Amino acid sequence: MSNLVQKMLNGLSKTRKQFQAGLDSILSRFVSIDEDLFDELEEMLILSDVGAATSADIMDGLRSRVKADRVTNVSEINRLLIEEITKILDSGKMDVLYPSPSAILVIGVNGAGKTTSIGKLTNLFMSQGKKVVVAAADTFRAAAIDQLAVWCERCGAPMIRHQENSDPGAVVYDSVAAAKSRRADILICDTAGRLQNKKNLMEELKKLFRVLETRFPEARREVLLVLDATTGQNGLNQARIFKEAANVNGVILTKLDGTAKGGIVIAIQNELKIPVKYICAGEAIDDIQPFNARAFAEAMLGEAQ
Repeated sequence: MSNLVQKMLNGLSKTRKQFQAGLDSILSRFVSIDEDLFDELEEMLILSDVGAATSADIMDGLRSRVKADRVTNVSEINRLLIEEITKILDSGKMDVLYPSPSAILVIGVNGAGKTTSIGKLTNLFMSQGKKVVVAAADTFRAAAIDQLAVWCERCGAPMIRHQENSDPGAVVYDSVAAAKSRRADILICDTAGRLQNKKNLMEELKKLFRVLETRFPEARREVLLVLDATTGQNGLNQARIFKEAANVNGVILTKLDGTAKGGIVIAIQNELKIPVKYICAGEAIDDIQPFNARAFAEAMLGEAQ
């Protein structure tokens, strides 16, 4: 077993336990592959928060593979499920190597782990030898600024901040100047986590993008959405709203170690076409890793034989 799969396995222990128990129970009761087997597998996926639509798509793919490959042995189902899930997750595969300079806007509701994820992401980039500047542009919560400052201090990264309730655009403006003067590779911008008014959210993000486009046109711009895996289908709904309000390029999925509903990862990619780019499973500063579709599928269902 690879180190990547082992690390993913540890973080997905609750999800894996549910998947494995359900899959073992189902496969032990069938000696041949038929529609009753497919129906039970689909129900198992739905209960793991893969969602009804995505579970149906996985089953359609599984039926096609079984027919095309003339599979008759029930023991092959685990391998085929891994391959079908990997195929869905790989369809949105994206590069995690950021050119210099890059500017990343991090969005998400309060409580999803946004500030913590920025700290972990900053540490990850700095461990790769990149220079990072962090913009504390969530100015509506003093606690968010203070918490981010603690993370930046732990990482040794400079953080640009203004007073509480100041203009987020002004923070980003000054942060771009700081990033340029320090010859930073990556500028990471925290943003306010509000969903109460989608129009206001959209206008605020547009304003920040205008600052980046005007003051930092040479930087590659990206929006990463932080989602709490423990919220399951509610997280999927959040992603849908944020996607409508902003051009979300990828997802950072947090708290995977605290839920048996890790199947939401598959639904996000399949239904919203937003790739999961990073996952967090743990509290330590290095508990973040680039998403790997095959490792994730194997961590849920067991390595294919």
